[in-house]
Amino acid sequence: MAQSVLTAPMATIGVPTEIKVDEQRVALTPDAVKELVTHGLEVRIQSGAGSGAGIDDEAFAAAGAEIVDQEQAWGAHLVVKVKEPQPEEFRFLRDDMVLFTYLHLAAYPEVGEALLAAGTTGVAYETVQLENGTLPLLAPMSEIAGRLAAQVGARLLERPQGGRGVLIGGCTGVQPARVVVLGAGTVGWNAARLVAAMDAEVMLLDRSPERLRSLEAYRSGRLMSVVSSRGLLERLIPTADLLIGAVLTPGGRAPTLVDEAMVKGMKPGSAIVDVAIDQGGCIATSRETTHTNPTVTIHGVQHYAVGNMPGAVPFTSTEALVSVTLPYIVGIAGRGLEEAVTERPELLSGLNTVQGSVCHPGVAKALDVPPRHPMACLR
Repeated sequence: MAQSVLTAPMATIGVPTEIKVDEQRVALTPDAVKELVTHGLEVRIQSGAGSGAGIDDEAFAAAGAEIVDQEQAWGAHLVVKVKEPQPEEFRFLRDDMVLFTYLHLAAYPEVGEALLAAGTTGVAYETVQLENGTLPLLAPMSEIAGRLAAQVGARLLERPQGGRGVLIGGCTGVQPARVVVLGAGTVGWNAARLVAAMDAEVMLLDRSPERLRSLEAYRSGRLMSVVSSRGLLERLIPTADLLIGAVLTPGGRAPTLVDEAMVKGMKPGSAIVDVAIDQGGCIATSRETTHTNPTVTIHGVQHYAVGNMPGAVPFTSTEALVSVTLPYIVGIAGRGLEEAVTERPELLSGLNTVQGSVCHPGVAKALDVPPRHPMACLR
């Protein structure tokens, strides 16, 4: 039965309500539903799935969706989500379905084990990668997460929030906050650009001189870019009022760039925002938190490590996510996964699990299992 899901078009698309703590996004919008229906596809939306993003069942129904319960939504051939399945959803995993969502299996190995045990084909948004190395389905959420990191960090420095009582941009005659950003990818650049616009003193670190050079023309304010090294981190981090972790290893765990000794050396009341937490985190002392309880103080430093940061702005995030996922959903559902991969080769890197095998080298390394070539997984 699993083989047919790889080769045949998928008549039904299911969108379950997200149940991860504080997750308010939804995987489709009414406009997206209308587009899918025009392609002859049946769309099932779980009742209430869009409420957190301000979309009611009536809007989905008017666009042509069938409003269903949780089991019916999960019973579709193609299940489209925002976040990885939670343990109470593992029972819905099957070998005759394709799951298309953010999986982050390196950070959540128990999800990988559940997908493998069920024989489910899991296609991860975050590992779909174009030839030029960009990640088209991760980019909009990374952009939002980076901008949120700047907003959150600025607030954490306020005294009523437990911070040092530092205004991020300072004022006339008073030094601004120093912000150190680890990683100059989409997250890091958006974070650095926004805190620089707030007049903070910003140090943007990356191991790639080429990446930093490509951003040089867009630098503004008190933003300096520096090639990262261990010695530089040891010198800079104790001077930081705000440290933003924004490194990414597609499919794998984020490298731990900041050890506990470095955190101990930070100023009391300073703050860390570890955006890499959904890949395991790049700060040794980070532990995943939630929007309801977003911070924990360790060694006098506030740690913010919410695993679904864009969920704080579900309206914006939902619109941004669907704008990039919809063409892939149309392709997978309308033509079947094997043909969709032929038309959009970047989907090959999105294959994480197929019929009990791991098809992404980074995921396989993180899960400590042997990988199979993605094309071999489809045959």
